[in-house]
Amino acid sequence: MHANTKIGIALSGGGARGIAHIGVLKALDEHLLTPCRLSGTSMGAIVGVLYAGGFSPDKIAEILKQEKIYKWFKVEWLSAGFLSLAGVKELLLKYLKHDDFNRLEKPFSLGVSNLNTGKGEIINKGDHLTDWVIASASVPVVFTPVTINGHSYVDGGLFHNLPTESLIGECDYIIGSNVNPVGRVGKVESAKHVGERVFNLAIAQNVWQSRTYCDFFIEPRAMVKYSPWDYTKVDELIELGYKSAKKVITKFILPELQEV
Repeated sequence: MHANTKIGIALSGGGARGIAHIGVLKALDEHLLTPCRLSGTSMGAIVGVLYAGGFSPDKIAEILKQEKIYKWFKVEWLSAGFLSLAGVKELLLKYLKHDDFNRLEKPFSLGVSNLNTGKGEIINKGDHLTDWVIASASVPVVFTPVTINGHSYVDGGLFHNLPTESLIGECDYIIGSNVNPVGRVGKVESAKHVGERVFNLAIAQNVWQSRTYCDFFIEPRAMVKYSPWDYTKVDELIELGYKSAKKVITKFILPELQEV
């Protein structure tokens, strides 16, 4: 691989499943395939912004466990009937040096959905960084929309759950890390499970489109066994992402780059 080869990575949304992205980034770092540019949606945006902010995968894992990640999504019912993600902003501000895209150590983009225009947007510059990250992770109907510049925003997964488009033309190779494989599941009985399944099936459509821009694609198939709310299973999810990435790296990425 040429020393100047630029690798970009898109990290999908997926709730707690997105914790697996930490393992993916760890595997890439170990093989000297460190991404120079990142994009992410929802939990992918949270992991991505911390990595772009200069934190190693191990440090990100330490933060999630030390801060008890499940508390980030604490239940605070608001008058509008939504849950609050105020804890996410509080903790991001604790670790990031600046609340500005332009001052991150690596270029970073994230996907959000604009409820006013009915369109998806990719944000990658300016201030209000943590507000944009929260907006990207605000699952519709569950979490309160985030108002920025007079518009209401929710989870970017509705339009850009794997925001590869922002990496086109900026990298020699694009890697997609998707933690929402559709696959087959067993019984779908509870209202919560039905909601999760419907949302995953819906966003799968735009993931397939975004996947066409990927040179390499990492998708842990065993992820279907985990819920988007399994925030207590940090180590398991990281290991799953790590093992899945190692397979793709050794079987596809390294052979390809060795020819460059």
